[in-house]
Amino acid sequence: MKDILFDPPSKFDFKCGDYVPFKDREVCERLRGLSGKDLEKHANPDFNIKVIMNPHPILIATLFSRIQTAAEKGEKYTMILGNPEPETYIPLAQLINYFQVDCRRLHIFAMDEWADDAGNIAPETYEAGFVHSMLKYFVYQIDSKLRMPLENVHYPTNKNIGDYSRLITETGEGGADICSSSPGWTGHMAFIEPVEEFMADSTEEWLNMEARIVTLHPLTVAQNSLHGVFGQSGYIASVPPKAASIGPVDVKNARERIEVHALLTNNTFSSWQRMTSRLVLHGPVTPSVPSSMLQLMKTQVYVSEEIAAPFECWEKIGY
Repeated sequence: MKDILFDPPSKFDFKCGDYVPFKDREVCERLRGLSGKDLEKHANPDFNIKVIMNPHPILIATLFSRIQTAAEKGEKYTMILGNPEPETYIPLAQLINYFQVDCRRLHIFAMDEWADDAGNIAPETYEAGFVHSMLKYFVYQIDSKLRMPLENVHYPTNKNIGDYSRLITETGEGGADICSSSPGWTGHMAFIEPVEEFMADSTEEWLNMEARIVTLHPLTVAQNSLHGVFGQSGYIASVPPKAASIGPVDVKNARERIEVHALLTNNTFSSWQRMTSRLVLHGPVTPSVPSSMLQLMKTQVYVSEEIAAPFECWEKIGY
C-alpha cells in the first residue's frame, strides 16, 4: 500500500482571502526566501538597512543624541514618535535627566491615537491610549526643570485632527526633524493603513495625504489584542475600531527617518512582523504595504537578527 505520509509534498494553490492587504503570492514567496544579511541589499542607496543583534539601544542613542545636540545649540527640535514604547522612552528620559539636557525647545508629536466607532479620538486619560503612554513614560519621566512645556507635547484630538499635518509642518518649519517608526502587521506606518481612507490613484497623491481618522484593518485589531495594554489574550472586542493617524506627507516631509523591525510575541521566536518586514523592505512600494513608502526616502532601518531569521513549514510546532 502506498504510504502517502512519505510521498513528496504536493503543491496546493489557492487565492488569498479578500482581507489580505497584499495578495501577490509569487512576490511573497520570493521575499520569504530572503534572510540575514541579504535583507541589507537594496537598489536605493539612501534606504539603508542594517541587520543587528538588538536595534533598541541604537534607537535610544539616536533619539538622545538628536535631542542633546539641538539643546546644546539652543535650537528647536521636532520629533514624530510612535507609541506605546515604554522600553524606549523610559531609558531615553533617564539619559536626559542624567546628562541634564534642556528639553524646553523640544516638540514631540504622537503618531496616532485610538478613536471610537463614531471617530471620536480617545482622551489622554484612556489607559490603553498612546498619548497616555507617551505622557506617563516619557514626558513625566523627565525632570520638571528639564521637561518641555506641555504646549510642546502634541497629539491628535477631535479639535486638531483636521489640521494635525499642518501643525507638524509649521512647528517643524517644513516638517519634523525626525520620524521614528515600526511597522504593524499590515505594514502600516502609524495607522496609515491599507484601507479606503488611505488609498489613492497614484503614488504622488498617496504620499501627499494628510492626517485623518481611519477605520482599522482587521489584522491591526488582531495584532493589538496581543499587546499588553489589551491583556495579550486576543480580546479583540476591547480594541477600538478606528484611530487618528498622521499621513504619508508627514513621513515624507521629515528630515530624518528611522525605523526598527524587532517585534516578537512576548520575546518568543513567534512574530507577525517577520514577513511584514520583508514586504516593507523589498516588496513593491504600494498603499497595500504602507511602510514600503520608506523605500523611496532616505531612511535608516534596523532589523533584529530574530526578525531577519529564516522561517519554514514546521510541522510539529504550534502557536
